[in-house]
Amino acid sequence: MPKPTTTRRLTTEAGAPIADNQNSATAGVGGPLLLQDQHLLEKLARFNRERIPERVVHARGSGAYGYFEVTDDVTAFTRADFLSAVGRRTDLFIRFSTVADNLGGPDAARDPRGFAVKFYTEEGNYDLVGNNTPVFFIKDPLKFPDFIHSQKRDPFTGKQEPDNVWDFWAHSPEATHQVTWLMGDRGIPASYRHMNGYGSHTYQWTNAAGEAFFVKYHFKTNQGIRCLSSEQAAELSGKDPNSHQTDLLQSIERGVYPSWTLYVQIMPAAEAADYRFNPFDLTKVWPHADYPLQRVGRLVLDRNPDNVFAEVEQAAFSPNNFVPGIGPSPDKMLQGRLFAYADAHRYRLGVNHTQLPVNAPKATVANNYGRDGLMAANAYGRHAKNYEPNSYDGPVQSDQPLSAPLPVTGHAGTHPAPAHSKDDDFFQAGELYRLMSEDEKNRLVANIAGGLAQVSRDDVVEKNLAHFHAADPEYGKRVEAKVHELRED
Repeated sequence: MPKPTTTRRLTTEAGAPIADNQNSATAGVGGPLLLQDQHLLEKLARFNRERIPERVVHARGSGAYGYFEVTDDVTAFTRADFLSAVGRRTDLFIRFSTVADNLGGPDAARDPRGFAVKFYTEEGNYDLVGNNTPVFFIKDPLKFPDFIHSQKRDPFTGKQEPDNVWDFWAHSPEATHQVTWLMGDRGIPASYRHMNGYGSHTYQWTNAAGEAFFVKYHFKTNQGIRCLSSEQAAELSGKDPNSHQTDLLQSIERGVYPSWTLYVQIMPAAEAADYRFNPFDLTKVWPHADYPLQRVGRLVLDRNPDNVFAEVEQAAFSPNNFVPGIGPSPDKMLQGRLFAYADAHRYRLGVNHTQLPVNAPKATVANNYGRDGLMAANAYGRHAKNYEPNSYDGPVQSDQPLSAPLPVTGHAGTHPAPAHSKDDDFFQAGELYRLMSEDEKNRLVANIAGGLAQVSRDDVVEKNLAHFHAADPEYGKRVEAKVHELRED
């Protein structure tokens, strides 16, 4: 590598040159340190503050930049500008993550994977925050803190406890579908490149005529699905806890750019009320026979971040970041996330986190009356006002809603979700089990029994076994037999 022709001066954060970066100032040779050594104090004080609170969930993650290219016309269903023309490209940033473990946890864990995409569109940033599974463990956000507490480290033992994990699932039969996904072959992806991504929730698309459609997003990996067995994952975690990060980084550096094809399922809004499953229940899928996949475009990752902390750890995604033509549905879990995600970032990163380069709009500018707060960097000019309406040519509202209004009826209260004809907690879990090959079923049963057999309370074991029996009699019998076998050893 050629030597630089000029030497850049090392400076303090105020820009003053630093004379000596090897020796602290002391009172004479060998004497005690001096409080006046501004460089030492600044350096140590900054070091003490280098870390920020890690995410409560999705703490361990990796990210990359790329683009999305439209390949098929979907203008009949949405007026979103970045989806308005075949061939149109939009820059994006994506963050993959595990869910339950801490920042230092292994990548190859049996855990759902976050699949969060930030599209830098000309109408503002659109955040699609999903997972690598089309369903989730619960259907109401009120249960989310309890669910996560059951999966995280126990406050007494300081480690994840099978008693806690399975006790929560024993009292949450709606988790049976996702448990079947998690304990199956796709529970541990071989890499981030070799897994699908899903919006998971139901979202709303609105076209130029104001017609509303409900949609589900499916990102199908073009690298093919590859997964790890529990034994392979344990070995890989010991060899390289950062295995997924290593794979993503090196593949992009080699020019082997990962890609996914985006498909959507589209349901006319009028069909939602009478559909056999509640279309807004996060524990349910829409069978493809009812609503086939329709191709939209291609997502490609072609650039690694320059600084993982600045661009991956400080990346902030919120499902509430919509653009015209896309909006929420009555999905209760989605509704809860509309608040919770942005609020988590205000806590971790500060109220001005949207001004950080990875989070700021790139194809347009943020133009509002938000001012001040910690680390405010936006500048609107000497005479810019911080209120609206005003008489000084400040930004004004568009009077154009992003999406169609959601109809509501009835009385406010803590209601259970409306029941649809197939809305039990077990039917789809059983359907998933029956789709599996015999080898897949064997591995699924072994994975479930391996965890459930560690539970100390017989009543918790029995409650969980009842869920698998309800999903499919054979499923339940096989899990029960394997659990009893392991508990007798």
